[in-house]
Amino acid sequence: MKFKTYSLGELVQIKYGKSQKKVYSENGKYPIYGTGGLMGYAKEALYDKPSVLIGRKGSISKVRYVDHPFWTVDTLFYTIVNTKLVLPKYLFYLMSQIDLNIYNEGTTIPSLRTETLNRLEFKIPSINEQMKILSYIEPIDNIIEVNMNINKNLIQQSQALYSAWFEQFLPFGGSMPSDWHIGTLGDIATIKTNSFNPQKNPGVMLEHYSIPAYDEQHFPVFEPSDNVKSNKYILTDNSVLASKLNPDTKRIWRPMCLTDHAVCSTEFIVFEANNSAHKDFLFSIIDSQSFSDWMCAHTTGSTNSRQRTTPSTTLEFKVPIASNEVIDEFCALVTPMYALVSQNLQENQRLASLRDSLLPKLMTGEIDVSDVDL
Repeated sequence: MKFKTYSLGELVQIKYGKSQKKVYSENGKYPIYGTGGLMGYAKEALYDKPSVLIGRKGSISKVRYVDHPFWTVDTLFYTIVNTKLVLPKYLFYLMSQIDLNIYNEGTTIPSLRTETLNRLEFKIPSINEQMKILSYIEPIDNIIEVNMNINKNLIQQSQALYSAWFEQFLPFGGSMPSDWHIGTLGDIATIKTNSFNPQKNPGVMLEHYSIPAYDEQHFPVFEPSDNVKSNKYILTDNSVLASKLNPDTKRIWRPMCLTDHAVCSTEFIVFEANNSAHKDFLFSIIDSQSFSDWMCAHTTGSTNSRQRTTPSTTLEFKVPIASNEVIDEFCALVTPMYALVSQNLQENQRLASLRDSLLPKLMTGEIDVSDVDL
């Protein structure tokens, strides 16, 4: 397989994103992207062809591929790709293997300059060989995307079921049954703070549920305790998590506890159901919009970047308390949904690992696709 070397400046035109203030609309149809992901929708598009988005300031380590009309804010670059030399999706996969942080030129806030990016060099095969390489990789990503969409649908269904049963009381004639009562979260759950000290437990492989792991892939990081510098909370099969840090960014987690050493950041509140059979009733409460609103209304902190909900306050959240039989019936509906979400997340991790092991071998020619017929 033959390669030619090109600078990024030869492969793309790098363009600055723009402020979204004039185009933002609740009825907009074009996604607005920032370094943290989707920020809302615009009433018009900034660019309408496939593009690789590159972080300009802030989270600059990963690139994003977009194949639909979009808007980007000014913390992102978007690219106009020279499709005579490189396919946009191929360039995305190629650049996704680079840690752009090493080109950071910021002092307090990571930042990239177009001059630096334009000088980056890439070895590119022919368009035909790029297509062949993509034929190996894209099916893997397609399965990952299908699983993600299934999970999104399952989560929406479970949220709708909780609202229908315990907020609108639809299966019960539209009003709360007379044998129920209004209680608090503290009546059905306890906050756990059992601590794991990594310095006193060297050489332990941890299943670590951290804020960055949630934000990046919604999957725990597996790492040795020697690499973990601060105490963590110990998790059990009965644990559910809600981030107390900046609760306006919803981070609700149902840990899988795949190993005997599952731990989480102390930025999470660890709830456990008093009746372990009702764990997913508890999780549904934590995942509800009304609980998120409660957390946001009960924060402390002087700046928006460091708002926190006081854990003990969450136990005062009002919830309808039904009979054990009703909660059992509800859990019988939602628990299989949550279990399938976990299964799909695990499968996606395996698929992503396969993709990431194939990519460098395909793109360097270690696996030669020259003789493959499409």
